[in-house]
Amino acid sequence: MLAPEGLLDLGSMRLEYRMMGPRSDAAPTLVLLHEGLGCVGIWGDFPAKLAEATGTGVFVYSREGYGRSSPSHLPRSISFMDEEACVLERVLNAIGFRRGLLVGHSDGASIAAIYGGTIQDHRVRGLVLMAPHFFTEEMGLAAIARAKADFESGTLRTKLARLHADPDHAFHNWCDPWLDPQFRQLDLGDALAHIRVPILIVQGEDDQYGTVRQIEFAQEECYCPVEVALLPKTKHAPYREAPEATLNAIADFSNRLLRDHGEGIVASHAAE
Repeated sequence: MLAPEGLLDLGSMRLEYRMMGPRSDAAPTLVLLHEGLGCVGIWGDFPAKLAEATGTGVFVYSREGYGRSSPSHLPRSISFMDEEACVLERVLNAIGFRRGLLVGHSDGASIAAIYGGTIQDHRVRGLVLMAPHFFTEEMGLAAIARAKADFESGTLRTKLARLHADPDHAFHNWCDPWLDPQFRQLDLGDALAHIRVPILIVQGEDDQYGTVRQIEFAQEECYCPVEVALLPKTKHAPYREAPEATLNAIADFSNRLLRDHGEGIVASHAAE
């Protein structure tokens, strides 16, 4: 039986994790997938609040190369999102995941979308995609280039050292594939077209890494229902910059979906 937090042993890797609320083999679970420079710690108290608002279990883990997880192999492939979708399936199996939603942010949202469109896992009842990347945009690539300059100057590295055992490894895990010229070909249209569960997209109107064209692209490519929460005065991290609105949107979406499946989840946070 898994402890509330620790390292998940997948044989070839050990992934830092934390879980709260009911166990994933006994109740619906929301699995959180972090951003490109994120890890378990970056979520702060948001997972606990999400567990309280939904009555579900919440499972958070750090991908390989992030937080306290084992290192990944560098240089990272430009296909890293597809590779992480395969790892995600192993994670879900290892924790006894039976039903619930994937809740991804930024790169984590892209990985969740790939999983939903390629794995066709009946256990996943819906996807919450915060600030997703379905294709590259020049303004987003420019923001990543600025982040690289901040890292090389030491400013960003100091911040990352609070979250990651190896901040250099974590940074190059994210930055190098994104700034590879071949990564400009990123196109998740086919994955979106094969998703068969409802999607909620949460995005800030002032997102510095992506425009509302990301939302429009999903609406054009998806055959599944796509709900949108576009948050004013919010940049790339809705759960940090507009936590209450983000929490309400996710809790309402999750509770409606899980009630539709007869899971007996608590009333939505928005109605409390």
